[in-house]
Amino acid sequence: MIDHSAKEQAVEPITYLTEAIRVLQHIQENNAVIRTVADKAAETIARGNWVRLFGSGHSVLPTQDCFPRYGGYVGFYPIMDPRLMWTTVSGPGGAEELLWLERQENYINVFLRHNTWDANDMLIVVSHGGQNPAPVEMALAGKEAGLFVVAITSEDNHRNKPATHSSGKKIGDIADITIFNGVSSEDAVVSVPGVAGKVGGVSTLASIAIIQSIVSETALGLAQRGYKVKPFAAPNVEGLGPRHNEEVYEEFRSRLNRS
Repeated sequence: MIDHSAKEQAVEPITYLTEAIRVLQHIQENNAVIRTVADKAAETIARGNWVRLFGSGHSVLPTQDCFPRYGGYVGFYPIMDPRLMWTTVSGPGGAEELLWLERQENYINVFLRHNTWDANDMLIVVSHGGQNPAPVEMALAGKEAGLFVVAITSEDNHRNKPATHSSGKKIGDIADITIFNGVSSEDAVVSVPGVAGKVGGVSTLASIAIIQSIVSETALGLAQRGYKVKPFAAPNVEGLGPRHNEEVYEEFRSRLNRS
C-alpha cells in the first residue's frame, strides 16, 4: 500500500500545476483590468441590466461556470446555444461538427434572431483563439447594438495570429476592454518526450479564474452601492432558508421578464 501521507519524501512538482500557477499569477499581476470590468458590471447589474456571456467550444465552460452555480448570483446571463458545444466526441452533437459550425460566417446572426438584449447590457465574449466567426460575430453584434463589450482571449493569438473572419477583426479588435488570459496560442503546456505538440490545456482554467474574479469583484462593488446579492448556494450552507435557491430562480425570472 502506498503511504500518501509521507511528507518526508521529496516530491517533484507536477508540471501542469506549475504552469497553471504561473498563468494564475499572471492574471493576478494584471488584475487592474479585471477590477475595471467588475466596476462596469456592478453598474450594469445595479440598474437592472444583464452582464451577458458567450463562448463556443470549450469556451462555453467558463460561461456556464458563472451562473447558475454555487456562488453565482442573478445579473450574469450566459448566452447558450447547444449547437456551439459538444455532447459527444463524434456524430450528432460531436466536437467535429461543432468546430465546423463555429467557423461559419453569419450563423451567429441567425442565432441572435431569437435572442434579445438591451443597449445598456454588457457582453463578455470568451475565446482563446479570438478568431473564429462565432465569437467575432457575437462581439460585432454586441457593439452594433450599443453594448459594452469585453473580450477574454490569448494575447499571443491576438497580437501574432492573422484574423480569419472576413471583417479582418479578432475579438480583441472589437471589444471596449480586452483581458488577456496569460496563455500561449498553443494552449497546452506540458511537453512529452518524443511527442510532437504539448498536452494539458490551460486556457479554460484561466478563463474560469478571470470570470470568477469578475463575479466576485462585482459582488463587492454591488455591496458598496447598497445592492445586496443573493448567491445561489449549496444546500449544506447554514443560515439559509429552505426556499433560498428557489428565491434566486424567482429573482432571475423576474429580472428576465423585465428585460
